[in-house]
Amino acid sequence: MSDPVKTDSLWRRLGRRLGLPFGRVEDEPRRLTVEDVTVVDRPMLRRAVAGTVVGNLMEWYDIGVYGYLAVIIGRAFLPDASAGAQSLFSLGVFAVTFVARPLGGIVLGQLGDRMGRQRILAFTLIMMAAATFLIGVLPDYSVIGVWAPILLIVLKLAQGFSTGGEYAGATTFITEYAPDRRRGFYASLLDLGSYMGFAIGAAFVSILQLTLSADAMQGFFWRVPFLVALPLGLVAIYFRLKIEDTPAFQEAQDAAERAADEAQAAADAPKGVIALIRAYWRELLTAFVLVAAANTVGYALTSYMPTYLTGTLGYDEVHGTLLTLPVLVAMALCVPLTGRLSDRIGRRTVLFIGSVSAIVFAVPAFLFMMHGEIWSTVLGLVLLAFPVTFYVANLASSLPALFPTSSRYGGMGISYNLAVALFAGTAPVVMEALVQLTGSSLAPAFYVIGTSIAGFIAVVVLKESARRPLPGAMPSVQTVEEAVELVETQDENPDLDLDELFPERVETETETDAETTTKGELEQS
Repeated sequence: MSDPVKTDSLWRRLGRRLGLPFGRVEDEPRRLTVEDVTVVDRPMLRRAVAGTVVGNLMEWYDIGVYGYLAVIIGRAFLPDASAGAQSLFSLGVFAVTFVARPLGGIVLGQLGDRMGRQRILAFTLIMMAAATFLIGVLPDYSVIGVWAPILLIVLKLAQGFSTGGEYAGATTFITEYAPDRRRGFYASLLDLGSYMGFAIGAAFVSILQLTLSADAMQGFFWRVPFLVALPLGLVAIYFRLKIEDTPAFQEAQDAAERAADEAQAAADAPKGVIALIRAYWRELLTAFVLVAAANTVGYALTSYMPTYLTGTLGYDEVHGTLLTLPVLVAMALCVPLTGRLSDRIGRRTVLFIGSVSAIVFAVPAFLFMMHGEIWSTVLGLVLLAFPVTFYVANLASSLPALFPTSSRYGGMGISYNLAVALFAGTAPVVMEALVQLTGSSLAPAFYVIGTSIAGFIAVVVLKESARRPLPGAMPSVQTVEEAVELVETQDENPDLDLDELFPERVETETETDAETTTKGELEQS
């Protein structure tokens, strides 16, 4: 049985070639039907959420573990160097991951748009788990000499490369699986996993430091948190291998195969890096600025606070770690709440709250921490965590909605990882440098304010995506009843734009107007 849409397209092209004023089989524009709507497979959605959340948890677990063990690792791999050189080495190795992330985002993002999200996400997780585990078994300087620090850098580069494809792929994957009305909630679970992973890593290291001697930690037990990454990774890999690729990706692949002509197939195909930048530079820039703003304050809270509390405010190392943990856990638990809130009041509204609160709360947060009491420090950390909760919970659902299905993974890979490399990875160094240069403990607050002003501007130009289908995809719902209701109310539903869902409607209307004009001109002549 022939497809009426294809038949209509053939008649229109034939009419144009022959110069005849016919070309429409049906006067009625294309409309949404129940068959067009994707009904989410709930068991598959649960497996997709579990696999992506555990993967994100493992990624940030490694960040937390390495950050809190950096000093010990510096001593193990450069034992003959000065304390300053050891610290610079360990921090430099940490920065190496951010150097490799953009490359990983570009390469793996391109592959994810061509080969499928599930395959690339399985690969990133295997690579990440293997690299983290190998750090735990890597011989130190006393065993293999100069090869120890070299191999450590190689493994961190591998981690950074895989991480570059992990978050971009996970957000793409979960947003394409989630129903439109609950995309904010499901996508926010990724960042619940991220911050819980960081908190678990930091807590694990803190427990070891509190219960073991310094010699025991320096000898073997610093390796234990890295070794634990292997079973975590195996669990996540198990979930990822059990899920199919997203309905949106499969739909895009099928549409490409059914393309009526070569020009349409080329337009819908995944784009190379240069073509992607040319086609979506505005979307890439918007995503870049939002990620930079959110992750500046986010990494200030996670990666910079232990250094700030101990080095600048004079807390001991144990308090510098432990004071941040309850705040991180509370923030992680609140992230799904703000994700669900965005499904109700809109992504832009929630992101406005995040950017404005970062601008307003930054100075009070650092003033409370500078007061020096434990209660005031915790209050300052809470004020810093508030905007992070509203920022990060909605990036995972807002940013993938900027790009069509065929270029979504690639667009996310470029914009997210470049912003993280240039702003998030450098946030601790920049903030500490500002403190040293200005002599003011308030300097980091003004850096947060500056990036969040840029974030506010990006939210202004951001297109609202809550409850709406992703670009290049059909509507997605939880039940058949919702699909029927969506079809019945399609004309008055503010979250549906039929001209965006069916571009041929616009083409038909344009050709109809042209035919009417030509007919009128002929009658006048």
